Amino acid sequence: QVQLVESGGGLVQPGGSLRLSCAASGSIFSINTMGWYRQAPGKQRELVATSSNGRGTNYADSVKGRFTISRDNAKKTVYLQMDSVKPEDTAVYYCNADISSFGNSRSFYAYWGQGTQVTVSS
Repeated sequence: QVQLVESGGGLVQPGGSLRLSCAASGSIFSINTMGWYRQAPGKQRELVATSSNGRGTNYADSVKGRFTISRDNAKKTVYLQMDSVKPEDTAVYYCNADISSFGNSRSFYAYWGQGTQVTVSS
């Protein structure tokens, strides 16, 4: 009953910008960490950035200074602002969130979105 839906992917030129969004919906009691991961062809899924209530943000070294994660708790939405993108940023980007539901509010489970393709190319 919990869903994460990403949007905002697409084709962008090197040096350009893109903003990804991920909205959580369903029977949600609380959300702890929200974050973004990515998976390029032939590679393992890797962390891009996370935002935790009370523990701030965390970024992969490869995106520090270029990407910014933010969240709107009232809208249950996390964003990823991608600036100065590079061809190596090309990947499917996945949203992830640790969510507890009504009826089981003390247990947090990890949910994933379906992924959105980001392609950086001229």
